[in-house]
Amino acid sequence: MKFELLVLALVCFLSVCGDDKYTSKYNNIDLEAIMHNDRLLKNYFKCLTEGTGCTPEGSELRKILPDAVKTGCAKCTDEHKAAAKKFVSFLMKEKPQMWEKLVQHYDPDKTYRNKYKDLLKDAGFDV
Repeated sequence: MKFELLVLALVCFLSVCGDDKYTSKYNNIDLEAIMHNDRLLKNYFKCLTEGTGCTPEGSELRKILPDAVKTGCAKCTDEHKAAAKKFVSFLMKEKPQMWEKLVQHYDPDKTYRNKYKDLLKDAGFDV
């Protein structure tokens, strides 16, 4: 009986602690709707840069973004990475001023911009 309890505790521990990915709770968010609606885009931008007016999704993104940038999105799922690439591409091409403000906010000393320069170039971004 003690062995079964130990195994059950270990399985529970691994299922909670072993999953080191960011939550997939918001994977179904409509990025197109945000990208092409100035009001929504500005609200998310204010959330990310000022911490105001955050939706639950925005709060979660604001919380994990520094770690994702720092670790190269190590805890991101494939869906997260695809969404990030799509959104970054949109901001860089369609909203460059907004992109620059985000970069300044999350990477003021250009540590990560330099770290990911080759990766961005390989993805077709002009950096």
